[in-house]
Amino acid sequence: MGRARAGTDLLYSNPLAGPEDVADWVAEGPVNLARHDGGLELSGQLDDVQLGDHAHWTFWCPVEFPDCIRISWEFLPLAEPGLAMVFFSAAGHGGRDIFSPRLAPRTGYYPQYHSGDIDALHVSYFRHKHAEERAFRTCNLRKSAGFELVAQAADPLPPTEDALDFYSMELVKDGPRVKFSINGLPVLDWTDPAEHVLGRGYFGFRQMAPLRAAYRNLVVENL
Repeated sequence: MGRARAGTDLLYSNPLAGPEDVADWVAEGPVNLARHDGGLELSGQLDDVQLGDHAHWTFWCPVEFPDCIRISWEFLPLAEPGLAMVFFSAAGHGGRDIFSPRLAPRTGYYPQYHSGDIDALHVSYFRHKHAEERAFRTCNLRKSAGFELVAQAADPLPPTEDALDFYSMELVKDGPRVKFSINGLPVLDWTDPAEHVLGRGYFGFRQMAPLRAAYRNLVVENL
Protein backbone atom coordinates (compact mmCIF):
# COMPACT_ATOMS: atom_id res chain seq x y z
CA MET A 1 0.00 0.00 0.00
CA GLY A 2 0.98 3.65 -0.14
CA ARG A 3 2.48 4.19 -3.60
CA ALA A 4 1.72 7.65 -4.98
CA ARG A 5 0.86 8.56 -8.56
CA ALA A 6 3.71 9.47 -10.90
CA GLY A 7 4.36 13.18 -11.27
CA THR A 8 3.42 14.12 -7.72
CA ASP A 9 5.73 15.26 -4.92
CA LEU A 10 4.30 12.51 -2.72
CA LEU A 11 6.24 9.28 -3.21
CA TYR A 12 4.68 7.15 -0.47
CA SER A 13 2.24 7.47 2.40
CA ASN A 14 1.09 4.96 4.97
CA PRO A 15 -1.07 5.68 8.04
CA LEU A 16 0.53 2.79 9.94
CA ALA A 17 -2.81 2.34 11.66
CA GLY A 18 -2.45 -1.40 12.15
CA PRO A 19 -0.74 -4.59 10.97
CA GLU A 20 -2.76 -4.66 7.74
CA ASP A 21 -1.01 -1.46 6.59
CA VAL A 22 2.39 -3.16 6.59
CA ALA A 23 1.42 -6.54 5.13
CA ASP A 24 3.92 -6.02 2.30
CA TRP A 25 6.78 -4.80 4.51
CA VAL A 26 9.81 -7.03 5.05
CA ALA A 27 10.64 -8.11 8.61
CA GLU A 28 14.15 -9.26 9.49
CA GLY A 29 14.22 -10.57 13.04
CA PRO A 30 11.52 -11.23 15.66
CA VAL A 31 9.19 -8.24 15.21
CA ASN A 32 5.68 -8.28 16.69
CA LEU A 33 2.83 -6.09 15.35
CA ALA A 34 -0.16 -4.68 17.24
CA ARG A 35 -2.45 -1.64 17.29
CA HIS A 36 -1.95 1.33 19.60
CA ASP A 37 -3.94 4.59 19.69
CA GLY A 38 -4.48 4.76 15.95
CA GLY A 39 -0.93 3.68 15.25
CA LEU A 40 1.18 0.57 14.81
CA GLU A 41 2.92 -0.86 17.87
CA LEU A 42 6.21 -2.61 17.15
CA SER A 43 8.06 -4.80 19.62
CA GLY A 44 10.16 -7.94 19.84
CA GLN A 45 8.55 -11.35 20.08
CA LEU A 46 11.19 -13.05 22.18
CA ASP A 47 13.11 -12.53 25.39
CA ASP A 48 16.14 -10.28 24.80
CA VAL A 49 17.87 -11.75 27.86
CA GLN A 50 17.78 -15.21 26.31
CA LEU A 51 18.65 -14.14 22.76
CA GLY A 52 20.98 -11.22 23.51
CA ASP A 53 21.87 -9.24 20.37
CA HIS A 54 19.82 -11.63 18.23
CA ALA A 55 16.57 -10.38 19.82
CA HIS A 56 16.53 -7.16 17.77
CA TRP A 57 14.93 -6.58 14.38
CA THR A 58 14.69 -4.40 11.26
CA PHE A 59 11.43 -3.70 9.37
CA TRP A 60 11.80 -2.47 5.78
CA CYS A 61 9.36 -0.44 3.73
CA PRO A 62 9.29 -2.37 0.41
CA VAL A 63 9.68 0.72 -1.82
CA GLU A 64 13.05 1.90 -3.14
CA PHE A 65 13.20 5.71 -2.92
CA PRO A 66 15.26 8.20 -4.92
CA ASP A 67 17.64 10.71 -3.40
CA CYS A 68 16.53 14.23 -2.41
CA ILE A 69 13.53 13.29 -0.26
CA ARG A 70 11.81 14.21 2.97
CA ILE A 71 10.69 11.37 5.26
CA SER A 72 8.32 12.07 8.15
CA TRP A 73 6.63 9.84 10.70
CA GLU A 74 5.27 9.93 14.25
CA PHE A 75 6.87 8.02 17.11
CA LEU A 76 5.78 7.24 20.66
CA PRO A 77 7.92 5.18 23.06
CA LEU A 78 5.76 2.88 25.18
CA ALA A 79 8.09 0.75 27.33
CA GLU A 80 11.85 0.79 27.90
CA PRO A 81 14.68 -0.07 27.90
CA GLY A 82 15.53 -0.23 24.23
CA LEU A 83 16.63 1.74 21.21
CA ALA A 84 14.90 3.05 18.07
CA MET A 85 16.54 3.99 14.79
CA VAL A 86 15.84 4.29 11.09
CA PHE A 87 17.87 3.16 8.07
CA PHE A 88 17.70 5.14 4.83
CA SER A 89 19.49 5.23 1.47
CA ALA A 90 20.04 1.51 2.02
CA ALA A 91 21.41 -0.42 -0.97
CA GLY A 92 23.36 -3.61 -1.55
CA HIS A 93 27.00 -3.60 -2.52
CA GLY A 94 27.65 -3.58 -6.24
CA GLY A 95 24.37 -1.79 -6.99
CA ARG A 96 22.28 -4.77 -5.85
CA ASP A 97 18.82 -4.39 -4.39
CA ILE A 98 18.87 -5.02 -0.62
CA PHE A 99 16.47 -7.93 -1.13
CA SER A 100 18.66 -9.59 -3.74
CA PRO A 101 19.29 -13.30 -3.05
CA ARG A 102 22.93 -12.59 -3.92
CA LEU A 103 23.32 -10.73 -0.62
CA ALA A 104 23.92 -12.52 2.68
CA PRO A 105 20.74 -13.33 4.67
CA ARG A 106 19.88 -10.86 7.44
CA THR A 107 18.13 -11.79 10.68
CA GLY A 108 18.10 -8.52 12.64
CA TYR A 109 21.61 -8.99 14.07
CA TYR A 110 23.13 -5.49 13.97
CA PRO A 111 26.58 -6.26 12.47
CA GLN A 112 24.81 -7.61 9.37
CA TYR A 113 23.63 -4.04 8.71
CA HIS A 114 26.55 -1.85 9.75
CA SER A 115 29.43 -4.08 8.59
CA GLY A 116 27.85 -6.45 6.07
CA ASP A 117 27.17 -6.22 2.35
CA ILE A 118 24.76 -3.27 2.38
CA ASP A 119 25.45 0.46 2.48
CA ALA A 120 23.15 2.73 4.46
CA LEU A 121 22.80 5.77 6.64
CA HIS A 122 21.13 5.30 10.01
CA VAL A 123 19.94 7.64 12.76
CA SER A 124 19.45 6.26 16.26
CA TYR A 125 17.15 8.73 18.00
CA PHE A 126 15.87 6.94 21.12
CA ARG A 127 18.97 5.41 22.70
CA HIS A 128 17.67 4.10 26.02
CA LYS A 129 18.96 0.53 25.87
CA HIS A 130 22.06 0.68 28.06
CA ALA A 131 22.66 2.56 31.30
CA GLU A 132 25.29 4.86 29.74
CA GLU A 133 22.86 5.78 26.93
CA ARG A 134 20.11 6.68 29.40
CA ALA A 135 22.52 8.72 31.53
CA PHE A 136 23.59 10.94 28.59
CA ARG A 137 21.08 10.81 25.74
CA THR A 138 22.23 11.50 22.18
CA CYS A 139 21.10 11.01 18.60
CA ASN A 140 23.75 9.30 16.46
CA LEU A 141 24.09 9.39 12.69
CA ARG A 142 26.23 6.63 11.18
CA LYS A 143 27.34 5.73 7.67
CA SER A 144 27.80 2.10 6.75
CA ALA A 145 29.18 -0.26 5.71
CA GLY A 146 31.85 0.60 8.26
CA PHE A 147 29.78 1.82 11.25
CA GLU A 148 31.29 5.32 10.95
CA LEU A 149 29.86 7.82 13.47
CA VAL A 150 29.55 10.95 11.33
CA ALA A 151 27.39 13.21 13.53
CA GLN A 152 26.03 13.31 17.07
CA ALA A 153 23.66 15.64 18.93
CA ALA A 154 21.53 15.83 22.04
CA ASP A 155 18.31 13.79 22.00
CA PRO A 156 15.23 15.75 23.19
CA LEU A 157 13.02 12.67 23.62
CA PRO A 158 12.08 11.95 27.25
CA PRO A 159 11.79 8.62 29.05
CA THR A 160 8.60 6.75 28.24
CA GLU A 161 6.85 7.78 31.46
CA ASP A 162 7.12 11.44 30.41
CA ALA A 163 6.04 10.99 26.77
CA LEU A 164 2.51 12.40 26.57
CA ASP A 165 1.82 11.99 22.86
CA PHE A 166 3.36 11.03 19.53
CA TYR A 167 6.44 12.99 18.43
CA SER A 168 6.83 14.30 14.88
CA MET A 169 10.04 13.05 13.27
CA GLU A 170 11.44 14.49 10.05
CA LEU A 171 14.45 13.33 8.06
CA VAL A 172 15.74 15.11 4.95
CA LYS A 173 18.19 13.36 2.62
CA ASP A 174 19.36 15.84 -0.02
CA GLY A 175 22.45 14.60 -1.83
CA PRO A 176 25.34 14.86 0.62
CA ARG A 177 23.24 16.67 3.24
CA VAL A 178 21.23 14.99 6.01
CA LYS A 179 18.95 16.91 8.37
CA PHE A 180 16.95 15.41 11.23
CA SER A 181 14.41 17.16 13.49
CA ILE A 182 11.92 16.24 16.22
CA ASN A 183 8.74 18.30 16.69
CA GLY A 184 10.29 20.93 14.44
CA LEU A 185 13.41 21.23 16.58
CA PRO A 186 16.59 20.83 14.49
CA VAL A 187 18.70 18.01 15.93
CA LEU A 188 21.25 16.97 13.29
CA ASP A 189 22.54 18.72 10.17
CA TRP A 190 25.46 17.00 8.42
CA THR A 191 27.02 17.20 4.97
CA ASP A 192 28.96 14.19 3.74
CA PRO A 193 32.45 15.27 2.63
CA ALA A 194 33.21 11.92 1.00
CA GLU A 195 33.48 11.30 -2.71
CA HIS A 196 31.07 8.38 -2.38
CA VAL A 197 27.71 9.81 -1.27
CA LEU A 198 24.84 7.40 -0.71
CA GLY A 199 21.75 8.15 -2.78
CA ARG A 200 18.69 6.10 -3.66
CA GLY A 201 17.72 3.18 -1.49
CA TYR A 202 15.33 1.75 1.08
CA PHE A 203 13.96 3.03 4.39
CA GLY A 204 13.30 0.90 7.46
CA PHE A 205 12.57 1.02 11.18
CA ARG A 206 14.76 -0.80 13.69
CA GLN A 207 14.38 -1.43 17.42
CA MET A 208 16.48 -3.07 20.09
CA ALA A 209 14.47 -5.31 22.40
CA PRO A 210 12.69 -5.08 24.71
CA LEU A 211 11.54 -1.62 23.54
CA ARG A 212 7.87 -1.22 22.70
CA ALA A 213 7.02 1.78 20.53
CA ALA A 214 4.20 3.02 18.30
CA TYR A 215 4.41 4.65 14.86
CA ARG A 216 1.95 6.61 12.72
CA ASN A 217 1.67 8.53 9.45
CA LEU A 218 4.75 7.70 7.41
CA VAL A 219 5.13 10.09 4.45
CA VAL A 220 7.92 10.24 1.86
CA GLU A 221 8.07 13.26 -0.50
CA ASN A 222 10.32 14.67 -3.15
CA LEU A 223 12.09 17.85 -2.09
